[in-house]
Amino acid sequence: MNERPISENDLQAFVDDRLGPDSRAEVETYLVENAQARARVARLMLLRDDLRSAFAPIAAEPVPPQLDLVRLVAARRRPRVSAWQGIAAALLLTVGGLSGWIARGTLPDGSSGISVLAQEAKTNYVVYAPDRTRPIELAATDRDEIAHWFSARLKRPVDVPDLSEAGYHLLGGRLVATDHGPAGMLMYDDAQGTRVVMLIRSFGDGGDVPMVEHIYGSIAGCAWVRKGLGYSLVAAADPEVLQPLVREIRRREVANTQG
Repeated sequence: MNERPISENDLQAFVDDRLGPDSRAEVETYLVENAQARARVARLMLLRDDLRSAFAPIAAEPVPPQLDLVRLVAARRRPRVSAWQGIAAALLLTVGGLSGWIARGTLPDGSSGISVLAQEAKTNYVVYAPDRTRPIELAATDRDEIAHWFSARLKRPVDVPDLSEAGYHLLGGRLVATDHGPAGMLMYDDAQGTRVVMLIRSFGDGGDVPMVEHIYGSIAGCAWVRKGLGYSLVAAADPEVLQPLVREIRRREVANTQG
C-alpha cells in the first residue's frame, strides 16, 4: 500500500508532468491501487492532450508586441506621472474609447467587421480542426439537412458548397456560437488530410464586402460578404491553397444566382 496520502495537487501535478521521479512513483503506485482515481486521471490526460492539440497553432504564433517582456520592464521603469496628469490621461482614454466603440458600431459591414469574422473562423478552426474524434455534428451524407439547419438558424438561404472540383471533400458541419449570433461551420479535407474550415453567419443588412486575406501565424484565411452572408475560409496552409476554393465557391454563388 502507498504510505503517503496522495492529494488532488499530486494528481494534477502528475497529469501536468511536474513531479520528480520519487513522487511520480508514489502516485503511480496509488493509481494502480485506486481504480476510480486512475480513470479520472486518464480523462484529465485526454483533456490535456486535446487542449494542447487545439491551441498548438496559437502557441506557435509570435508574442504580441504589447506582451513583450522587454517592453513591459521598460514601461515599469518610466517616471510616474502626477495625479493630475493621470486624470487627464484617463479622460482622454475614456473619450477615445467611447469614440472607438461608436465608430465600431457604425461600421458593421466594413473591414473591421470582416476582421472579426475572420477571427471567429480562426478560433473555430483551432478548436475543431485538430479533433479526430468528433469535429462535426452532421456528416457529409447529411448535406441537405446541414443546409436546412444553417438556413433556419441564420434566417437566410445557405448553400453547402461542393469543393470536390478543387480537391476538397466535405466532412460535415455543425452550428457554433459567436459574439454576433449563430454561425454555420463546414469542414473539408483533401487527399492528404489537410482540413479547411468555412464559417458562415449573417452579416450586416444584405450588402457585399470584397474579399480580404488574413494571416494568423501558420493559419491563413479569406473572408468576404455576399448578400448579407459573411464567409470566412481558414486552413493551416499557404494562402495560395485557399484561392482555388474561393474561386469555386464564388463560381457556385454566381451559378445559383443565375439559376
